[in-house]
Amino acid sequence: MSTGTESTAAAGLRGVVAAQSKIGDVDGEKGVLIYQGYDIHDLAEHSTFEEVVYLLWNGRLPTQSELDAHTEQLRSNYGIPAQVIELMKQFPKDADPMDVLRTAVSTLDFFDKDGHKTDRESSTRTATRITGQIGTIAAAWDRIRNGKDVVKPDSSLSIAENFLYMLRGERPDAEEARMFDIALILHADHELNASTFTTRVVAGTLAGVYGAITAGIAALAGPLHGGANTAVMKTLLEIGDLSAVDAFVDNALANKQKIMGIGHAVYRTEDPRATWLRKFSKTMAERKGESKWFEMSQRIEQLMYEKKGMYPNVDFYSASTYYLMDIPLDLYTPIFAVSRISGWTGHVLEQYENNKLIRPRAEYIGERGLKYKPISER
Repeated sequence: MSTGTESTAAAGLRGVVAAQSKIGDVDGEKGVLIYQGYDIHDLAEHSTFEEVVYLLWNGRLPTQSELDAHTEQLRSNYGIPAQVIELMKQFPKDADPMDVLRTAVSTLDFFDKDGHKTDRESSTRTATRITGQIGTIAAAWDRIRNGKDVVKPDSSLSIAENFLYMLRGERPDAEEARMFDIALILHADHELNASTFTTRVVAGTLAGVYGAITAGIAALAGPLHGGANTAVMKTLLEIGDLSAVDAFVDNALANKQKIMGIGHAVYRTEDPRATWLRKFSKTMAERKGESKWFEMSQRIEQLMYEKKGMYPNVDFYSASTYYLMDIPLDLYTPIFAVSRISGWTGHVLEQYENNKLIRPRAEYIGERGLKYKPISER
């Protein structure tokens, strides 16, 4: 919208408050992330992903009986319709896992009678279904594209355990399962990021939960959002060795190339999630006896702080952590979605509670007063 005065538009909507929410908050100056009032470090230390899902949806931690019921409901929804599996088997085997996830999640709408309802009870049931099912889709696709039988989900396992079990066909050990569970907690919500904002915009039209989540997945797929962790590992593989890190960083800075996983749109100090993932990267390096990727990451972190005053974000150390868990590179972003589904659905539920159509204006910067000319005169 042109006013004839100096532009007030904020590039990328930086700093613009577009919604009020109780779900999560980020203090970029202090490096603090909270979910419903709880510091991320406190939750990572003591909670589970299932409990965090309850917290994000309900605004409080559950009692034991509430957590038991909530967990049982999530686990009872691990299975996906056979028709969806059969559809996935028709996809090109080289299809991007995020494209598969987006399309498969969208089809789940056909099998959910509550899928278009926006009242609290119905939309919570749908949120429970989709939160239970999204990991199954991601793991099943990796099996399908590699010509393997899909592993049936195990409802005795947590979401973190079940994903790794379905991916590999064997249960993870307790330490690895706990690290992965904490990784899901760390990625669960991050205030009004690009994909979360997308889900709220779609939910604001009173579209169903599946439509909102499908849009969120599409937004997350971009390399400037959820795709960054895959790009980090590709960079490490490209560099190849600790001895080549310094030259790579110098060359990247000289050519003004972005080093993925370093810096953040909000944080001006260390991303609190990176604190945990750095530790997990080191632990996995020790478990596998393969320290190269962690050491390379540490050196990049050191150089970028010394030269640019920049810190690693959540994607930087999650890359080497997942790599040493033998997770394929292109599944890193689907794993992000397996976690962020909790925040997305929490924001959708919150949007439905006090809905107002989200309809901002654009500042018009084009020409005015042009007159139509017949095509023969152009």
